[in-house]
Amino acid sequence: MMTTMTADTITIPARDGYALAASVYRPDEDRGRLVVISSAMAVKRDFYARLASHFASVGHTVITYDYRGIGGSRNGSLRGFDATLSDWALLDMQGVIEWSIRTYSPDRLFLFGHSAGGQLAGMIADPTPVDAMVTVASQSGYWKLQGKGQKAVVAFHSHVSLPGLPKLFGYMPWSRISKAEDLPKGVSEEWARWIRSPDYLLGDDSLPLDRYSRFVAPVLAYSLADDTWGTREAVNAMMSAYPNVERRHVEPSEIGVESIGHFGFFRPEARPLWDDVVAWLDTH
Repeated sequence: MMTTMTADTITIPARDGYALAASVYRPDEDRGRLVVISSAMAVKRDFYARLASHFASVGHTVITYDYRGIGGSRNGSLRGFDATLSDWALLDMQGVIEWSIRTYSPDRLFLFGHSAGGQLAGMIADPTPVDAMVTVASQSGYWKLQGKGQKAVVAFHSHVSLPGLPKLFGYMPWSRISKAEDLPKGVSEEWARWIRSPDYLLGDDSLPLDRYSRFVAPVLAYSLADDTWGTREAVNAMMSAYPNVERRHVEPSEIGVESIGHFGFFRPEARPLWDDVVAWLDTH
């Protein structure tokens, strides 16, 4: 049943108190179900507004947020700004989840992670309140697992631009060479190290990797057949860290489109996949 909803801009404290820009989508008829959407690398939360609105229209309260240094959570220049990818997981994602539980006391708590958002979720300190998670294109970023035409590009970025440009500019100026958001220096350098490792972030012993085995909530993990970053092999490698995963590999023709890629899941024409997610969450 569809319902009307409202969307508001809010601020959520990270675990260390850093102010994160966020949006809350609230249905008029609240079913006690809450979804926290965690973004891909260098992507602002507004990219997920249509999906969040759809979830809210069927009765879910939805939270989207910007990691520190990204979008509305960026305060001026990133030069000298101290942040890492592990901060995004251990401070930002963790803080948003804890705040959401305190604020809304949901009957059911769901996570939704796109790319990096699904990679990092296994590091949250206490996954017990999470009832289920959906991931889209949450892959191992190891450069040799990338698809056709991307291995050399990703290898170049991980060996040259991601570690090198921050030394020159004080941050990673993605926006100068792509549509992506700029990255804090520490985020860029940590990501580059992971991409060069055959085990990606799962090979970084400085991280609380033991937490992945405790993330026992059901995970529905999508890969897209024409995604040259999140290949089937790369998604399988990342999802092997989670103990309770259901995999779905989608061909564009299954939903009547020519392409989906790494970002097309969030376009309106992919709505059949949104309905698929809603139906799956309704069983959890």
